[in-house]
Amino acid sequence: MKKVYGSAAEALDGLLFDGMFIAAGGFGLCGIPELLIDAIKDAGTKDLTFASNNAGVDEFGIGKLLQTRQVRKMISSYVGENAEFMRQYLSGELELEFNPQGTLAERMRAAGCGIPGFYTKTGVGTQIAEGKEHKDFSGETYIMETGIFADLSIVKAWKADTTGNAIFRKTARNFNPPAAMCGKICVMEVEEIVEPGELDPDNIHLPGIYVNRIIKGDHEKRIEKVTTRSREEA
Repeated sequence: MKKVYGSAAEALDGLLFDGMFIAAGGFGLCGIPELLIDAIKDAGTKDLTFASNNAGVDEFGIGKLLQTRQVRKMISSYVGENAEFMRQYLSGELELEFNPQGTLAERMRAAGCGIPGFYTKTGVGTQIAEGKEHKDFSGETYIMETGIFADLSIVKAWKADTTGNAIFRKTARNFNPPAAMCGKICVMEVEEIVEPGELDPDNIHLPGIYVNRIIKGDHEKRIEKVTTRSREEA
């Protein structure tokens, strides 16, 4: 099966439709599938629901799709660093479902393992628990969370072979593996593609069985917050 495509637009061809549900990897500006996000922006696909830890910043990541009003709902754990995200939420233009970070990651991972729901103590006694099933285990109360089953997963890896086996670099690993697992189709952008057998099997973070399409591209290395001090203080 051919998995390597020439561009983000080619890799997304035939997969996008209005109103679709997309799971995206990334944390802050780290490990964001920026090329695929740009291709979605160019395609003009709208009324999107995104499951992602956050929405990047105003000029980068999913923040670009917020600016073009292509996103209808965010399922996230963090709103900060993105003024447009916050403005749209507070004005009622954008629907937002808050999730604790661990719960969001597990909802993605669970779906990727075929698990439709699970119980967790996180959120018990808070607004997170409202409207959810409660159950006692050994005298402790848990709430049920459902798996996230997305129409499409978009993720970014450091290195992958042509079959989709992937390695994520350091903190860029973040939400990428669980996000990749929970989509009906997974499209992955990488910095380097190698031939099968060139990657140490013990170092694989994501098996190629989860990956349907791959692209290689040049990526922008952004710093979310630059903190400096004067030479005299160094």
